[in-house]
Parts: sequence; structure tokens; C-alpha cells
Amino acid sequence: MPVATLFQTQKVNKKKSWEKTQQTFDFIDLFAGIGGFRIALESHGGECVFGSEWDEKSQDTYERNFGECPEGDITKIDEKEVPKHNVLCAGFPCQAFSISGKMKGFGDTRGTLFFDVARIAKKAKPEVLFLENVRNFLKHDNGKTIQVVKDTLEEIGYDHFIKVLRSSDYGVPQARERVYIVAFRKDLGIKNFEFPKPIKEFKTVEDILEQDNIFHGFIDRPDMKITKPDAEVVDPRRPLQIGKINGGGQGERIYSTKAAGITLSAYGGGAASKTGAYLINGKVRKLTPRECARMQGFPEDYEIAENRNEAYKQFGDSVSVPVLKLIFQQIIKAYPDLTLTT
Repeated sequence: MPVATLFQTQKVNKKKSWEKTQQTFDFIDLFAGIGGFRIALESHGGECVFGSEWDEKSQDTYERNFGECPEGDITKIDEKEVPKHNVLCAGFPCQAFSISGKMKGFGDTRGTLFFDVARIAKKAKPEVLFLENVRNFLKHDNGKTIQVVKDTLEEIGYDHFIKVLRSSDYGVPQARERVYIVAFRKDLGIKNFEFPKPIKEFKTVEDILEQDNIFHGFIDRPDMKITKPDAEVVDPRRPLQIGKINGGGQGERIYSTKAAGITLSAYGGGAASKTGAYLINGKVRKLTPRECARMQGFPEDYEIAENRNEAYKQFGDSVSVPVLKLIFQQIIKAYPDLTLTT
């Protein structure tokens, strides 16, 4: 059975708070993770017609929430089997590009996972590409990597717009900076696109804490010290460090809950690995998995992986949903016919 057909026949009636009943455009969810892109686009009326995610535990969480299990290794998926769609979403990994001397656009992406995004887009020709990556992607290989991406998008027929946005500027208490790429098919003639401006409202870590929980992730060590207990919050959209554990390296810093939190991470060590440590009600602890979900803007009825460490990894490797929603609002503003395509 073709992979696209298999994905669609797995659908289970599992209504969630973020879904809209009226579907107006189709999208695919590549490098789907636990479905952050899907939540954002479904809330705008999109219907996911295909998904791909190689990590089996992320697949499990995705299926629990959406009633569909994404296909596996994208490098083994035939682009001819991917169904027709209007929007291609991909939070593709920042995998090293092999660039020697002259940059050759599409040819230079071979051997990287971005090539799989490009080959699917080249075949399917969706109206919009919506991509996300880490901030340092712009500086990788002294800027040569992002230039190859730009050249590739041009070569396969897309005008592109690129910008770094910080999540704490868009309604979530996490100072997560990511590069976003929005590309429109050239025949649409869209030469101007504005990313969303920071919103006035902001949240702090205090706003996403669980009031009643039995979490036991407290940190109590003799080498832990609160160095600035009364530090003033100058910019609530940036983390405020007030202490340290051991030498204060990554995963060993203590933060105030009266400002935004640090970027959630899928990897890394230290006593407060993946979430950071916060002084809460006189005690130092990591965030709970539900608090991590809230820091990424996931809805309250989103079902979290039962294994705590897996949940931390999955949210650290995911996307900030409110940021995606606001960017997609701008995409619709630039191309209003998108909502009339089906």
C-alpha cells in the first residue's frame, strides 16, 4: 500500500481543542516530531494529509494526539507517493552540508536531510513552504549553508523570506530563538512578506507553573547557591539567573520565575538538564513535563509522553506553537487565496 494511503487510513476520530471543523487547505508535516506544526496549521483550518517522523517514541506521542502515525525515515519515502498539498511544513535538522568551493544549489543539498524537503517540494510544487531551524543555522559554515538553502529554493521555483524570532516576544515564556523560512511559489508573484511583530503581552515562568502537582524533581545539593535572590527584572522577556549549581555551567543555572525561561533542550546534562532550574516557593526544581508543554504553547488537552525523560526530550526538540500560528496568519495575509484552495 502506498505510504500516503496508509497514513490517511489510520485516521481516528479524535477531536482536539485546536482543530477547526472547516478545512480549507491541505498540508504535510515533515520531521513532524510531536506535531507542533500540525497544531498550528489545524487551528487555521488546515488538514494534514501526510506526515513523516523517524523517532518511534515521538511517533507514539503523535499518534496518541492525532490518531495517525507518521511515516518513518524520510530518505526512504518516494516523493511521487506524497499526496497533493498546498503547504509543506518542516522543522528539518541542522545537518552538516558538504560544501566544497563553489555552491551548486540543489546539487549541494544531496546527502543532507534538507535535500529530502527540496525533492518533495520540487515534485509536489505546493504554494507555500514553511520551515524552521535553530538560530545558528544562519551562521553554519560561515553562512554558506543558508546560501545553499536559498539557492536551492530559487532553483526549484520559490521566493523566500527568512527571519529569526524569539518565542518570548509572541506569548510564551521561553527565550527560544529560531530561524523561520517562508517560501512562496514564484508564479504566485508574492514579493513582499512581513513576519509578525512582537506582541505587547508577555508571560513569565510563573504563568505556566502547575499549582498542584506531585512532581519530585527538586534539587537540593551542597554546591547549590542562590547568589541574587532579590535581583530586579529588567526585561521580563529574557531569563534572569539568580543562582547556580556547582560551577554554573549549562544545566547548572538557577533562574527566577518572574521572567521568561531559558530555551528547552532535547539534549545536554547537568542537574537541571533540558528545562533549567527555577526557584519556586523557596525550593529549586526543574520544570514538569506539563510546564514544558505550556512553555512551547501546547494546549492543555495535549497528551504528553508518560516517560518524563522522553517528554523533556520531545518538547525540547519541538516548536513554539504560538509563534507558528502568528507566522501563518501573516502567510494567509500575504496569500489569502490559500484558504480557498480546496
